[in-house]
Amino acid sequence: MTINTNPKFFRTNIRKNFLFNATKKLLLLIGFIIFFSCNNKQGLNLKSIKTPTGWGYIIKNNDKIIIKQSIIPVIPNQKSFESEEEALKVGNLVLQKLKQKTSPTITKKDLILLSIKI
Repeated sequence: MTINTNPKFFRTNIRKNFLFNATKKLLLLIGFIIFFSCNNKQGLNLKSIKTPTGWGYIIKNNDKIIIKQSIIPVIPNQKSFESEEEALKVGNLVLQKLKQKTSPTITKKDLILLSIKI
């Protein structure tokens, strides 16, 4: 039977295991921080725009245009919103739907409920 009486052997193994585990934990922590910081922020904002025939709206995500609506959706003829308020009403509804992660489509019923002149 052999007994290892060299205390350096045990210390170096413990140090290696501790450093390896600490490195893994640090990398995991950094990964979580990056994931949550990138995933959490959604810079959605709404802005009205003046068109030649009326009003429209733009929805941006971190300064990138994701929706530009210059005409009233769903109706057969191409007509802009009559006022800035109407454009912003519909734009706010679309923005709410995007924040809730649902389809941002607008129906004729939505336009009627928002009192949009068709």
